[in-house]
Amino acid sequence: MSLDNFAIIESTLREGEQFANAFFSSDQKVEIAQLLDAFGVEYLELTSPAASPQSRADCERIARLGLRAKILTHTRCHMDDAKLAIDTGVDGIDVLFGTSSFLREFSHGKNIPQIIENAIEVIEFIKSQGLEVRFSSEDSFRSDLVDLLTVYRAVDQIGVNRVGIADTVGVANPRQVYDLVRTLRGVVRCDIEFHGHNDTGCAIANSYCALEAGATHIDTSVLGIGERNGITPLGGFVARMYAFNPELVRQKYNLPMLREVENYVAGLVSVDVPFNNYITGYTAFTHKAGIHAKAILNNPSTYEILDPADFGLSRYLHIAHRLTGWNAIKQRAEQLQLVISDEAIKEATAHIKALADQRPLSLDDVDVLLREYHSKAVDAQEMVHLHGD
Repeated sequence: MSLDNFAIIESTLREGEQFANAFFSSDQKVEIAQLLDAFGVEYLELTSPAASPQSRADCERIARLGLRAKILTHTRCHMDDAKLAIDTGVDGIDVLFGTSSFLREFSHGKNIPQIIENAIEVIEFIKSQGLEVRFSSEDSFRSDLVDLLTVYRAVDQIGVNRVGIADTVGVANPRQVYDLVRTLRGVVRCDIEFHGHNDTGCAIANSYCALEAGATHIDTSVLGIGERNGITPLGGFVARMYAFNPELVRQKYNLPMLREVENYVAGLVSVDVPFNNYITGYTAFTHKAGIHAKAILNNPSTYEILDPADFGLSRYLHIAHRLTGWNAIKQRAEQLQLVISDEAIKEATAHIKALADQRPLSLDDVDVLLREYHSKAVDAQEMVHLHGD
């Protein structure tokens, strides 16, 4: 089942370069590659060496790093591009061809028999050089199904390693992805890769449904950066798969590395990691409502499907507000090593709520108030002792 046996093709160094703010130096590309390799992705996909002399040099440099991840590059289904890519020393080549009526009419002008003929020539040449090869249609979900299956069947018969389905414009929904991949799985024996853009917010769900239907490889990028709104984000996809099988994801990937690679890439492209980012956003493990805080204190799984500790992170109970509960306030008093009775804690909680109705509070405000209640308790205890004497 693909949900238990999938691979990530990490495309920050290809798709990510197409992000509006992206300009990676050669050294920065190496750092990204090494971080992603340390995280444990199975593949790294790089910009075509035909794009520019520097792109070619970067392919050669990263291919020589000796990383555990397989190094791929992404090219047009063109013999000149394939030969150039092979010479860089990469482990495999991802070739693509536009199959939708839009691209066939307004881009390359080739019919389906011509696409197949061209694809077979390029694929057989790449295979003869001992490299892994994937053939992908572009704009798959606006392509004619019969055309798609005809092309995929032809390349599968000559032994392509993978065929790729690309939601190039982010138009597909999860049901459409499941149906197409399921249909394709009945036609080809090779692996199936899914590349999903996020224009309509479905990239993660679409990737998951692709695996459910029989896909084996998913394209991602750090923070989802890429053309327009980008593609399936690495962190979001990992979160989705962790929710399905935490143990599998813990075994496959060095999860605490995620925050480092996201912060590094975010800095390079001059964006902030969103507050609600999957796993690493600063509110991802923040609990505020009193009923949530009480349950979290008793059993974190009540309101957390992800364990922050697996990602090297901590949960945070936000208590300085009108929605707070006395259980959360009691825990804070214990953290401060203040001995306060439950009755006094409940009084302090009511006081905090009253103050929060008037103005925003900080954690320092709560701590000051708790220390005041603690002092009152100490004074009262001393009075008891004095009276007793």
